[in-house]
Amino acid sequence: MTSHAASPVLVPPRPRENAGLPGRLALSAATTAGAHLRIEDVHGWLADRDRAHRFEVERIPFAGLDAWSFHPGTGELGHRTGRFFTVRGLRARIEGDPVTEWEQPVIEQPEVGILGILAKEFGGVLHFLMQAKMEPGNRNLLQLSPTVQATRSNYTRVHQGAPVRYLEHFVRPERVVADTLQSEHGSWFYRKANRNLIVETDGEVEAHDDFCWLTLGQVHALLRWDNVVNMDARTVLSCLPFPDSAPGALHPDTEVLSWITGERSRHDVRTELMPLAQVRGWIREEHRIRHEHDRYFDVMAVRVRAGSREVTSWTQPLFEPRGRGVTAFLTRRIGGVPHYLVHARVEGGFLDTVELGPTVQCVPGNFAHLPPDRQPRFLSTVLSAKPDRIRYEAVHSEEGGRFLNAESRYLVVEADEEEAPTTPPEGYRWVSAGQLTWLVRHAHYINVQARTLLACLYAMET
Repeated sequence: MTSHAASPVLVPPRPRENAGLPGRLALSAATTAGAHLRIEDVHGWLADRDRAHRFEVERIPFAGLDAWSFHPGTGELGHRTGRFFTVRGLRARIEGDPVTEWEQPVIEQPEVGILGILAKEFGGVLHFLMQAKMEPGNRNLLQLSPTVQATRSNYTRVHQGAPVRYLEHFVRPERVVADTLQSEHGSWFYRKANRNLIVETDGEVEAHDDFCWLTLGQVHALLRWDNVVNMDARTVLSCLPFPDSAPGALHPDTEVLSWITGERSRHDVRTELMPLAQVRGWIREEHRIRHEHDRYFDVMAVRVRAGSREVTSWTQPLFEPRGRGVTAFLTRRIGGVPHYLVHARVEGGFLDTVELGPTVQCVPGNFAHLPPDRQPRFLSTVLSAKPDRIRYEAVHSEEGGRFLNAESRYLVVEADEEEAPTTPPEGYRWVSAGQLTWLVRHAHYINVQARTLLACLYAMET
């Protein structure tokens, strides 16, 4: 466990269409004694679910893939059904001074998946149905995931496996708490989005053995632990309609929107999919596709056995990054209000050129060969932060269904005027937590790493 926070932020949420929801969510966030499971028992419950099933992940050569193959002409790696996802090539060019251009493998998965959390009251307190889900790319395999976490290929049962549990609550939702389309990793996915849903029900719902009901306070406490709450759960939780608990942002909402529009306008980004076999600088070997300088990530293959999944064994490609990432917000109180420094990031897989990301988002090892003036801005401030300046810290896994051992050290670091001035460099802007929450209600404004940090802000003390 790595943590520098003692209690969750009890922020009353706001949807105007449901006047009772703010108090109900605040009560759930303040409650760490759930109706079904004590917080101190959650880790034991996860260990029990791990022992209850057989989980194995084995690296294999590409020739060992079943139902996956390289196209003889394009070199693209795809499934024989044409579904799930395809590893293709991407060419990206950012016009500017200087011009930036690169080519890379990328995951194309045009299906919109469902990431959904079911909510229900027990004893007058909202609880959320979380799943102990095995994903082959997680270092510890089993983590807490949303109630439903499924691509269209999965929930339409292209794999001919078992039905997705609780899917009916999200296909025909009873009462919607949050519903928005959000992007995934723009560095590794090409224009991928998932529907993030939180739905409340009054009906009887029996929790299967691999599912448990937790309050928001319990989930917030678990966000302070390493590799417990998975990426998909974090992005859905970030969409909860929390209000601005400390009004008085440095920049009005309209000014923030204008700045985002300006950032999108000033970046001329041109991307196109291309044959994987023609991607420059990448080498295909028996067990992996790697960059010629052994940087960034590898594409490799695994064989998976998972007794708790809809299909209990399969093979698939995965992307494996070269090193652990660092993802951080710098924070300051400006006018007495906590603010967070966001970066208008350009990533090759974004649908709309720019999304707001954390202050720092990188794998430091990918830049070790560069001089200091070409290192990611603010990285040294984050890496050199003294413990008493770190407001939040935990290691979280990225998307375990597509990435292998992809972890990032997530931090919130207090800065001063000298380290992070009120008037920041071009491409950066100070925003309040309330503005982040407001923007995340809309599609393609806040990237997936910043959404994780937004969910983690609820696990901090103010």
